[in-house]
Amino acid sequence: MKKTIFQIVLLLILAFACLGGYALVTHVLALPFRATNDALHKEESPVNLDFLIPAGIHIDEKMTVKEVMDIRLEKRTGAYDKFLKSISRLVPRNYLYVGDALLFMFWTFLYLIFLRVFTFSGYGRALRVSLLLGGVTYYFMPDFSPGKIDDAIFIGVGLLIIIGRAYLFHGRKRRE
Repeated sequence: MKKTIFQIVLLLILAFACLGGYALVTHVLALPFRATNDALHKEESPVNLDFLIPAGIHIDEKMTVKEVMDIRLEKRTGAYDKFLKSISRLVPRNYLYVGDALLFMFWTFLYLIFLRVFTFSGYGRALRVSLLLGGVTYYFMPDFSPGKIDDAIFIGVGLLIIIGRAYLFHGRKRRE
């Protein structure tokens, strides 16, 4: 009983920390950019917002930190992205999905080999962790099909297997 209460308290602390972090980031992004940057320069802070100022853009008094960040971080397509988009229009969707699955399996296989060679974990644990890490790597790497649904599916596969295994293990432990 004490362990359950302790876990609930830890989860509540984690939830409040996440909500507090979200509120803090939302507040900072809503601040006016020029006034905030001028205040940081006035205090001679080692970190200021000069790195966010995009070249050739006038920043007026009313622009927020979020608006300046959006301008600075707007996505520019490179030659590789243009090449992939032009090829993906020619190839049928089914083949693109097969390519995505092979790319996911490639990353998963690399993590599986790494975990088996450099750790003493068994095949089951190494496979579960490598599925999750393969999905996370797939999320950040360029892939053949546009959209985020395939990324969520590949991350979800690893998460569901890990959560399912933990549920089965703890259920078996409770019955004993």
